[in-house]
Amino acid sequence: MTTLIKGGKIVNEGRVFLADILIDNEEIKSLSTPTSAKEEAECETVVDATGCYVLPGIIDDHVHFREPGLTAKANIESESRAAAAGGVTSYFDMPNTVPQTTTIEALEEKFDIAAKSSHVNYSFFFGATNDNTGLFSQLAPHRIPGIKLFMGSSTGNMLVDRDEALERIFSTASLPIMAHCEDTTIIDHNMAMARQGYGDDPEVGMHPYIRSEEACLRSTQKAVALAKKHHARLHVAHLSTAEETELFEPAINEMRKGKIPAITAEATVGHLYFSCLDYPRLGTRIKVNPAIKSPVDQFMLRQALNDGRISVVGTDHAPHLLAQKQGGAAKAASGMPMIQFSLPTMLELVDAHVLTIERMVELMAHNPARIFEVRKRGFLRPGYQADITIVRPDCPWKVTPQLIESKCGWSPMEGHEFHWRVEKTLCNGHIVYDNGVVDTHYIAQPITFR
Repeated sequence: MTTLIKGGKIVNEGRVFLADILIDNEEIKSLSTPTSAKEEAECETVVDATGCYVLPGIIDDHVHFREPGLTAKANIESESRAAAAGGVTSYFDMPNTVPQTTTIEALEEKFDIAAKSSHVNYSFFFGATNDNTGLFSQLAPHRIPGIKLFMGSSTGNMLVDRDEALERIFSTASLPIMAHCEDTTIIDHNMAMARQGYGDDPEVGMHPYIRSEEACLRSTQKAVALAKKHHARLHVAHLSTAEETELFEPAINEMRKGKIPAITAEATVGHLYFSCLDYPRLGTRIKVNPAIKSPVDQFMLRQALNDGRISVVGTDHAPHLLAQKQGGAAKAASGMPMIQFSLPTMLELVDAHVLTIERMVELMAHNPARIFEVRKRGFLRPGYQADITIVRPDCPWKVTPQLIESKCGWSPMEGHEFHWRVEKTLCNGHIVYDNGVVDTHYIAQPITFR
């Protein structure tokens, strides 16, 4: 089957230019301008992208789709549907499910579920524990992005807080380690102090003081030191503080030349878009771990996008039922669903001159592919899989509950008016999302690496 995307502005590898994209079955065959009338007539499907921007499909390196075991909140089918509606064509899912993805059997179970239900491309992190490093040698490096390490978490036995276990993980892992960095001892102390002064469940505005800048910085410093000591490949998840950004080197030019730094960092859409000033308006809907912090932290995270200290923007998409978001800093669940609205939100930051659209594409498509060595995705290149997102500017629309694809049924963006709209999402050359409709019959592919 041949598909032609014509008339759009291509955003790819640092350039914006007019070109047509010819797709042959699953792969991009060519980028050219213009396509002849004869070639167009020979195509089975023609997509008119006039007035739109055509991007590589977004790769979200950080999601929690909740399956297996937590499917009242979300599942792979529902959240991959939300991904498709948001222009996301590939995702890496985290291991804190039930059972946790800390055994080979649990990892295979996730792949089996996705092979029957995921509407966009998929892979899964393997979770580190205090005692499962012996399994690392059994992991297939072409199937998974890396190993997820919780250095500050209360997620069962996935909190790795023993120094000897951390040394073992960093010295043993041959795959990238993606680390959640918060110091649990500091958090526990801050929570005890907050409860002493403000009661059993302090209001949510206390959350950034409980899960504090110090807690984040101390843990990230430790992870970076361990990675340097053992020459490990480290990707620090969801930076949330100004101080943490100073631990990373600007690396834009190196990344573009294919020289991937050993230590890289991710920011999330939530930490880039919201600040603590939004707690009075949105309350626990924006309660996440690590906490959304001050406008100064937000500003410095945005600065780090542009000099390369932050290399990737993901979502940390983490649905909960609204009933589980009731309470304050202690009792309300942490996490929010953002995957359906991550691209329009980042395009809003483009309009606000926080970053260019070319840099946004680098952070959300090119660099996840570079850092995790994703095969034949993340770029618009002949021979690559035709994972493509088409977005239209100057097209106002409002987020309503009826538009939300995530199973949890809510979003912190409800009521917000966007001015960029995802029109179409192509996954492996197939139009999986088209102007408000997800093709739920389509099942996508496992991602391959290295």
